[in-house]
Amino acid sequence: MSANDQARYSDPLEQEEDALRSGKSYSRREFLKVAGIAGAAVGVGAGLGGLLTACGEETTETTGSETTQATTATTAGPTTTASAGVETGREIKFGTVSPLTGPAAAFGIPDKWIVNQWLAAAGDGIVFGDGMKHPVSFELLDSQSDTNRAAQVAGDLIQNTGIDMMLVSSSPDTVNPVADQCEAMEMPCLSTDCPMEPWYFGRGATPDKPFKWTYLAFWGNWELMELSKELWVALPNNHVVGGVWSKEVDGDARRGAITPLVVDELGWKLVDDGGYHPGQEDWSATIGLFKKEAVEIMCFLGTPPDWTNFWQQCQQQGYKPVIADIAKATLFPTAMEALGQIGYGLVGPQWWHPLFPWKSTLTGQNCQELALAFEQDTGFQWTQPLMHYVTFEWAVDVYKRVTDLEDKEMIMKAVAETKMADSMAGPIDFTAPVAPKSLHIVPNCVGTPLYEGQWVPYPDAQWPWDTKKWMYDMKVVTNKMAPQIELQGPLEPLA
Repeated sequence: MSANDQARYSDPLEQEEDALRSGKSYSRREFLKVAGIAGAAVGVGAGLGGLLTACGEETTETTGSETTQATTATTAGPTTTASAGVETGREIKFGTVSPLTGPAAAFGIPDKWIVNQWLAAAGDGIVFGDGMKHPVSFELLDSQSDTNRAAQVAGDLIQNTGIDMMLVSSSPDTVNPVADQCEAMEMPCLSTDCPMEPWYFGRGATPDKPFKWTYLAFWGNWELMELSKELWVALPNNHVVGGVWSKEVDGDARRGAITPLVVDELGWKLVDDGGYHPGQEDWSATIGLFKKEAVEIMCFLGTPPDWTNFWQQCQQQGYKPVIADIAKATLFPTAMEALGQIGYGLVGPQWWHPLFPWKSTLTGQNCQELALAFEQDTGFQWTQPLMHYVTFEWAVDVYKRVTDLEDKEMIMKAVAETKMADSMAGPIDFTAPVAPKSLHIVPNCVGTPLYEGQWVPYPDAQWPWDTKKWMYDMKVVTNKMAPQIELQGPLEPLA
């Protein structure tokens, strides 16, 4: 069976998606429909040509570029397969849930490609801790950017597909309901791309009552606040901070972190609009409030469609802060292209970059090579969710330390003892002492590098990890919480 055949993408939404999964090439309009992006005013990668207009409709410009599905790795052969003569063990099945469609689809853009990279790296099998070579397979299901569906398909993977381990990413909207199902059904689950506080405390754990079956490698709000303090003084401003946060678990967690930072620690003024429900259309009240209170540092956390709508209305109503510190919605080049040039100068917390100095434990491929391979294979600009790759690196590391693959208690003990010096997300060390303001702040979570990145026009000189000159470039402007990544320049004023 080929790698493409093994990557089974179940529960298709429509005939077009079935064709996409079988490798059919798609026009730009067809791809937008399949990805669930067209109606959300989120552009696709420049490799597909053109942008969406402000209202979400396609421009009249056309392109001959088409997307393709990667089925083989672009690096040297896998380093994890066994030599001839090793006894073959049973297949190990991994499940993963991703927002392939819907408002959060930008998180899932690379996930099908990543699954194929995993399959290519695994080859015909991996020798695990029991000394046998095990073939591996993956079942990738679409959450449709809906928390209830994420829980539903996770339960299906556990109860009906019979997976051995869950690998999940893409913000609390996807990760939390999947992790909750795994915790309830005693399924080992490795997670990333979900801030620590909503994942841990938002799901009911406490420092003395951790989870048993679910673990996370990602940063938390204390790291983010350290970056914010550094960012907010980078340009002269009046120290008035305005907050717009979605009324969801990650939005509530961000408000809970920023409020004491601004009011108690810094002694500045905080203007909170009270939060918003996803899909809000009219932002006049919030914009009027920020203009009245002279907000010069504006913070926002929400999906790309909500941010696009809000920022366009800010331009129309004449509101322009000194610093726009935008979480979640500024992670993706696709979302930035939907804004056009009004996105130049936006900044936000970021968590992966081709400048990261680490390598894959599966292939030896470095971050620049991973980004370049993704662009060559898909026609998209590199995107931070490429870091989702780390979950299978972590899983392989765990299974190589487990002598009885049927013993889930042994598997979870190995998860809790993970100490990886390298991965596409950097070092992961669960053996470090649990301590406040450390990378191991609670038992089930380990922090990963975090920096502030600013979206600027692509430079004249092309980067080695890009296949072309894109509309936007991500510039690293702070690195206090990721000193391993080099700064690319100071914060620039909004365009």
